[in-house]
Parts: sequence; structure tokens; C-alpha cells
Amino acid sequence: MSNKRILFVCPYPFDEAPSQRFRFEQYLAILKENGYSYQLKPFFSLYMWRILYKKGKVISKAFGIFIAYIKRFFLLFTLHKYAFIFIHREATPAGPPFFEWATKYIWKKKIIYDFDDAIWLEDPNETGTFKSTLKWKKKVKKICNWSYKISCGNQYLANYASQFNKRVVVNPTTLDTENLHKISINNTELQSKTKVTIGWTGTHTTLQYLQDVIPALEALELKYDFSFLVISNQKPDFNLKSLKFIAWNKTTEIQDLDLIDIGIMPLSNDIWSKGKCGFKALQYMALAKPVIASPVGVNEIIVEDNVSGLHAETKEDWINALEKLLQDEALSIKMGLKGLQKVEKYYTVKSNKNNFLSLFQ
Repeated sequence: MSNKRILFVCPYPFDEAPSQRFRFEQYLAILKENGYSYQLKPFFSLYMWRILYKKGKVISKAFGIFIAYIKRFFLLFTLHKYAFIFIHREATPAGPPFFEWATKYIWKKKIIYDFDDAIWLEDPNETGTFKSTLKWKKKVKKICNWSYKISCGNQYLANYASQFNKRVVVNPTTLDTENLHKISINNTELQSKTKVTIGWTGTHTTLQYLQDVIPALEALELKYDFSFLVISNQKPDFNLKSLKFIAWNKTTEIQDLDLIDIGIMPLSNDIWSKGKCGFKALQYMALAKPVIASPVGVNEIIVEDNVSGLHAETKEDWINALEKLLQDEALSIKMGLKGLQKVEKYYTVKSNKNNFLSLFQ
């Protein structure tokens, strides 16, 4: 039936980007179970996505982006087939919101607008760049105003969106603990390990946040024998003897995360970071790992200080928090279990299922 057809308009190819995988792609089977049908239309082709952040291939990139804009334009002529147009972040990466405007005023379709970052602000990684100029940040409030409902990753984002539209749903980024983020059988048992592993996972765009923790790790290296594991798509350039690197791999993602004993999530205390949805912390917690996090934005809610983890802001905070868990394995395991309980209650696909479905009602 046409009233249960959804078009997902998103930036990235299917199963290639965490923001899409954990915000809506993992709910697609649930939508089918509830009588919905859907189509996904990413802006970037798989080939374009694979070369986008690599050096060279300038002509291929320019041509690929040109073709992507053409495809977006012609996609407008298929909107009559759908009841809902779910737009994740934006229909196009640059320029005015023509696609969204046409969806609302020409095709008169219901827009579900989803975002998990403070995308109306300038990304600190892009400050002063030509890319930032092209992004047209002011379009976010317009799309909020045109939307049927808005899906926001946390309350901070929802507070912004509600200035322009009262139909806002706080839809947290969630984990599939039944099929994907499952703890190993020995994860909750005391294990004799020769070395504790402090770990962090994230993309190259968030490696900058680790700079706040490096001085603490350098100081702790003088007293303790531990590993510092970074799981990312880019190897960091840190002068740490404890540093270990694993290239992020979708097929071994959970297995690699499970190597971590203490997960960390440092953030800068700025308005951009307040829009973050605490996903790194949730990944650690879903595997029963204690978390040390900067108490910025939703981190302060997700990671309960001295319950499921510890908060740290200054170098001394990070040293004290890391040292506390390095010295007390039983406390680490206790905090990890508390974190797992919180994830299972509030941040799983199962617990958020009805909330997600409410976007289309």
C-alpha cells in the first residue's frame, strides 16, 4: 500500500557509515515486519564513497558529484510513490535545500528529518574551509520547519529543532545487542591478564579528541604496563610506547572492540560536541566495558559517574580515573555490568523499536 512506503534519502551507501547503520538501517527489518516497504537512495555511489577521502582522482570525484546531483534532481519525479520521505542529515552535501523544499511544497510529502550532530553549526574540523562555506548551514532550520516529524539523537538537538517544529522525537542512536553487540561468554568474569587494554574507537575526523588524553597516558606509562588500542580508519601519529592500532573492519568490529578493557571517550567542551550522541560510550557499555568520558552533552547522562564509569575533564582527572580502573579490576567489571544494564534498558533496537516506529504514525 502506498501509505506505508518510505523513501530513505541519505548521504552514504547502504551499510557503509555508522550514522546510518545505527540510526535507521538496523530498523529496516522491523519496518518490513510492520507492513512498511522502503527504498534507499544514497547521494554517494559506493565507488564515490570509497575514493572520496583519498588523495587524487579529482576528475572522478568531480564527475561523480555532478552525477549525484543530477540523480537527486530526477529522484524528485519518483516521490509520488511514497508516503514518507526520511532524510538523514541532508539530501545533498552542499547548496540550498532545493530537494527538501520541492518535497514539501511541490510533492507535498511528509518529511521525516533525522540528524545526530549539531549540523546547524560549523564542524570544527572544517572551520575556514571552502567545504564549510558550501554546506549552507542555515538550511537546517528551514528543513526542520518543513518536516512532518524530526528525529533527533539527543535532547540538545531536540531543543534546537523544537524552535521551528513541535513534532520532535528524541530518537537515540541505538545498538542491536541481540544480533551484533553481544558480550563474549567470559566478558563478565575476572580474568588473569598480563596487560590491561585502554581503548578508543572512531573515525579519522574524531582522532583530534584524543589529544586531551595523550598527556595522561604518557604519565601513566611511567608507572604501569598497559596497551592503548586505537581502532580507526586512520593510524594516529602519537608518540606512545603503549600504542596499538587496528584498522577498523566491519566484519571484525565487535571482536576488536571486545579486546578493550577500559573504553574512553574524550570530547572538547564546546557547542559542537554537545550535539554528539555518545555512541562510542554506548559501544563500550554494550560489551560490558567501563567507560571514562568527558562530561559533555549526553555523555554526562549516558555514563553515570562512579556507577557505569568515570568522568574526566583535566589531565589530572584522566590520570586519576584511568589509574583507579587500572588498579581495580573488580571495580572495572562492576561498572561494566552497570553500563550494560543501562544500554539494555534505554539504548537498544529492542527498547527503542516503538519510539522509532512512531516517526511514521
